[in-house]
Amino acid sequence: MNLFEIIIIILFLFSIVGLYKIFEKAGKPGWMVFIPFYNFYIWLKIIKKPLWWYIFLLIPFINVFMVLLMIVEILKCFNKHQLGAQALGVIFPFFYLPYLGFTNKEKYTDPDKIPKIKKTWLREWVDAIIFAVVAATIIRIFLIEAYTIPTSSMEKSLLVGDYLFVSKVSYGPRIPMTPLSFPFVHHTLPLTSNSKSYLEWIKISYHRFPGLSKIKHNDAVVFNYPDGDTLSLKFQSNISYHALAREYGRKRVLNDKRNFGEITSRPVDKRENYIKRCIGLPGDTLQIIDQQVYLNGEKVKTPGKLQYKYIIRTDGSRINPKVLDKLEITEGGSTSNRGEFVFFLSDDIADKLKQLPNVKKVIKYLEPKGNRNKDLFPHDPGYIWNLDNFGPLYVPRAGDVISINKNNISLYKRIIKAYEGNNMVIKGDKIYINGKEADTYTITMNYYWMMGDNRHNSADSRYWGFVPEDHIVGKAIFVWLSLKPNKSIINGKIRWNKMFRLVK
Repeated sequence: MNLFEIIIIILFLFSIVGLYKIFEKAGKPGWMVFIPFYNFYIWLKIIKKPLWWYIFLLIPFINVFMVLLMIVEILKCFNKHQLGAQALGVIFPFFYLPYLGFTNKEKYTDPDKIPKIKKTWLREWVDAIIFAVVAATIIRIFLIEAYTIPTSSMEKSLLVGDYLFVSKVSYGPRIPMTPLSFPFVHHTLPLTSNSKSYLEWIKISYHRFPGLSKIKHNDAVVFNYPDGDTLSLKFQSNISYHALAREYGRKRVLNDKRNFGEITSRPVDKRENYIKRCIGLPGDTLQIIDQQVYLNGEKVKTPGKLQYKYIIRTDGSRINPKVLDKLEITEGGSTSNRGEFVFFLSDDIADKLKQLPNVKKVIKYLEPKGNRNKDLFPHDPGYIWNLDNFGPLYVPRAGDVISINKNNISLYKRIIKAYEGNNMVIKGDKIYINGKEADTYTITMNYYWMMGDNRHNSADSRYWGFVPEDHIVGKAIFVWLSLKPNKSIINGKIRWNKMFRLVK
């Protein structure tokens, strides 16, 4: 528990003490405020609102909004009808409620005896806008949020241009870690390219409400980009800062602003939102052998509709663009070799291309075992892994005590330093964590392994490793609109057959 959270608890107690005195002014015993659930019943009776309101007080996250409404109704009982006074009461109840309760200047008035206040049209509009912003913000933070698919990493399960809803309650919504932010935007202010939409004056450590379920294998999960803790404002999350540092050296990336721009950092909840499929859960051992995923030694059933890289050879002629459009082939094109094309395809679409009269050969690309891809996690020459042959790798879970040494520390250094906030130094063959020599480390969070369905064109865990549980945002559940990029309405921009579908 950090200092800010202790302050929050103290301020909450101030609000309770204020309500204690307000209950007494309303003719109710003050001690009733300390009885859970019953206190809300008494509160509703004091403000004389229908008891069916109580139903909404039992619904998680909606109850937050209801309490704000009840504070406003209490303020009206003290003749606080001005918008400014009500805003102060809602934003600073820990100060305003004790003031109303303890001062003799403020008198309680029974709601039935309060004269009706006629609002101007401007006040009506302002009240409506504030209500809408508060309600939408609570829904967005705690219940459900709309997202757009910007990249092809989940093709053909989720398409570029899909608009979908993401459930925050499926896995339990997070308490905002950076609560002071501009409403309805993520990390950048509207009409700007790099201006932060949030303030870091207040930071709250990771907490999550209970969810309706836990993450399961093959769930389509939205999460904050783990490699996005530090980034180049020039490249944003399109190119990882850590990848740039490995390629060009950290010193050059930090100092060469002409080529790499300003380097900044982002808190967890303001990092870019990614969507991938959860392949590995905490405690799983994952391995990819010739594109087939194995978990704990057993073959994994193929999720969604996977795409791979294919080499297409024709008789020298082009493939008709209308055929490509009909088959919804959106990635790839011709190579430097005449009559050769590279496309990212699902197996069934590859079979359809084989039927074209000018297609002579369709070859599914496979990176053979023993070829190392230096861009892949853990970015260590000791691990000869590639996209199609990867692992075995254990996915850590909270409470695991793992052995660490100079040979395997590359697997866990991001967990120890970046995700769990320890100081780690390697001196020769020895590892020091928080100043003490260590040959084991106890994992404090659960971790997940995320992969895109577009297996040869997806920046996923194979590139940057594990996804910590505090980065999890929610579960993709429903696509309500699907638009083709670079198409007009006349030319069939809307994918009518892809609308109103569940995410599988």
